[in-house]
Amino acid sequence: MALTVTPTPAQQEHPTLGTVSIPVSATLAANEAMAARRRRGEPVLHLAFGEAGLPAHPMLCAALARAAGCNSYGPVAGHPALREAAAGYWARRGLPTGAGAVVCGPGSKSLLFGLIMAIGGDVAVTRPSWVSYAAQASLAGRAAHFVPGRGGVPDAEQLARAVSAARAGGRRIRSVVVTLPDNPTGTLASPAAVRSVCSVAEAHDLVIISDEIYRDLVHDPAAPYASPAVISPERTAITTGLSKNLALGGWRLGVARLPGGGLGPELRARLLGIGSEIWSAPAGPVQQAAALAFSEPPELAERVALSRRLHARVARAIALRFAAAGASVPAPQAAFYLYPDFSPLADLLFERHGITSDQGLASVLLHKYGVGVLPGSAFGEESGRLRLRVATSMLYGDTDAERMAALDSADPCSLPWIAASLARLEEALAGLTG
Repeated sequence: MALTVTPTPAQQEHPTLGTVSIPVSATLAANEAMAARRRRGEPVLHLAFGEAGLPAHPMLCAALARAAGCNSYGPVAGHPALREAAAGYWARRGLPTGAGAVVCGPGSKSLLFGLIMAIGGDVAVTRPSWVSYAAQASLAGRAAHFVPGRGGVPDAEQLARAVSAARAGGRRIRSVVVTLPDNPTGTLASPAAVRSVCSVAEAHDLVIISDEIYRDLVHDPAAPYASPAVISPERTAITTGLSKNLALGGWRLGVARLPGGGLGPELRARLLGIGSEIWSAPAGPVQQAAALAFSEPPELAERVALSRRLHARVARAIALRFAAAGASVPAPQAAFYLYPDFSPLADLLFERHGITSDQGLASVLLHKYGVGVLPGSAFGEESGRLRLRVATSMLYGDTDAERMAALDSADPCSLPWIAASLARLEEALAGLTG
C-alpha cells in the first residue's frame, strides 16, 4: 500500500498536565538504556545509537575555548561569519549560496522541526526513515504520510499517489522529507530516484526538505550524489550540521540552506520567527568554532576523510557478520548504519525463540545476548518484517586513545577491542540463529 498516515499518538488525559503523546526518541532512549546496562555491569554490545563515536578535533576544541567569552545572544539567523562559512561549504559542493539564504540553529534537528512548522500542511516521509520526522510532524499538529522508498527517497509514483489520496481525503501534503544518504539504511538513493521525486514535487507543488547531515560520509567519494537543491533549487531546503562528519553531536549546531526564488524569503522569515521563539540563537562560542569547521581547513578535511574510511571498514565487517548469519543486508554505502532483514530466518526465529516481530527480535538480542539494536518499526516499518537498524560507530573504543587508534588504522577491525566486539557479535548471532 502506497500510503500510511501516522495516527496522532494515543492521547491519554492527565488530571494536571493534559494529554500525553510524544515519548522520548527511540534512538536517545536506546542510548540511555545501554548506558544504564553498563552502569549495572551488564554486558552490552552497543549497536543502537547513531553517534559518530570519535573525539572532537583539537583545532575545534581550541577554537571553542577561545570563543568562551562570546556570551551575548547574537542574531537569530546566526553570526555572519558562520553563515558565510556555511555558504562556502555548499558552494564547494556545486551549490552557490549566499549568506542570506543560511539560517543556523542548535542542531539540524531543530531546523528540521522549524521547517516542518514553517511550511505547514502534512509531510510525506520515506518508509523507512529517521524516527524524528514523523514525531516532529505530530508535534507540529500535522500527519506524516509514510511512502515506501529506498535510500532515503520515496518511490516517486507512490509519492504522487499518496499526495492525491491525501487531498481526496481532505488533507494537504505540502512537503516531502528526503535523507541523502540515508539513516536508517546506510544507503544512498540514485540520482535518477532523486530526479523523479523532484518531478513529483514540481507537479504537486511540494517543498522538499533534504536532510544531508551524512553527505560527507558517503564511503566512496566518487559515488554519484544528487542533491534535490541542484534539480529543484526553488523548492528545496537543505539541513546539515557537524554532529556526524566531525563527531560534534554534543555541540548542537546545524545550518539550513533555504530555497531560491520567491519561496526562499518567505520561508526564511517564518523559520526565523519560529527560531526566535524557541531557541533565540545558537550558542555563541559553538558558532565561532563552527565557522572554522565549515571553512574546511586541510586538517579538518583530513579528519573527515579518515572518519569516512573508518566508518566504511567497520560497517562492512559487521554487515558480513549479519549476512553470514543468514540475514539479508544491503551493502553499506554511507555513514555507520546497516539495515539487516531477518525475514529469511522468520520460521527458524519463531521456532527457536518465539519471535514474531522486529520488537521481539530486538528484545531477544538485548536481553539474551546483550546486543542493542533498534527495530525497523521505530523507523516506520511494519513490525512483522523483522528488520533492524544497526549503528556501528560505538565500537571504536572506550577511550579517546582507542578511538584515535581506530581512526588512524588502515585495518581497524584488527585492533583488539574492535576484533573482540566483532567476535562477540558472531557469537550472539550464532546463538540467535543456531
